Amino acid sequence: MLGAIVPDPATYALFLGAAVALILTPGPDTLFILSRSVEDRGVGVRAALGVAVGVLFHTLAATVGLAVVYRTVPGAAQVVRYVGGAYLVYLGVRTVRGAAADVADAESSDGASDAASDGGAAATDGFREGFLVNALNPQVALFFLAFLPGFASGPAATAQMGLLGATYAAITAGYLVAVAVAADAAAALVRSPATGRRIDRVAGAILVALGAWVAVGG
Repeated sequence: MLGAIVPDPATYALFLGAAVALILTPGPDTLFILSRSVEDRGVGVRAALGVAVGVLFHTLAATVGLAVVYRTVPGAAQVVRYVGGAYLVYLGVRTVRGAAADVADAESSDGASDAASDGGAAATDGFREGFLVNALNPQVALFFLAFLPGFASGPAATAQMGLLGATYAAITAGYLVAVAVAADAAAALVRSPATGRRIDRVAGAILVALGAWVAVGG
């Protein structure tokens, strides 16, 4: 039974090569993780895991045919794309406003405790943000609908697609967690209160630009 679920070695190796090449190509997910990780490594790692779970969501959508809705219902993909883009813009604006709030906190005696509280909330939000950024991108759904069936065949094709999607999610998680750790390490070299606020502003601007890019179908 397991042999029917696992594609033949040549097909699986071809899939792994294609998956690695695609995952290593910079895209919205990578830029999103970078923008979150330069603020806090914990947020970035959680966001990376959220993106990976988003991949599993799109795998499920592809295997049960839900992604077909994006191709058959007029305007469905566009609506979801707008929602995803608006969410990224919201995150960007919130990040920029957070940088401004840090300035105000630094001028008050309660700044340290407020910053710690905000950091804990951000870390908690990281996973949810990563999942929503990926799940609200209809282009990812359409990609999996086109990509996974090409490596699955036979009566167990649906199960094979599930396995391939899980493999893609695992590779995605490993790569994006590495990106998060590397981005945090790089930011730590120049981190100071003033630099941190500048990084937040840049990260927020990236998220706003990324949201606009997703909304227009970039």
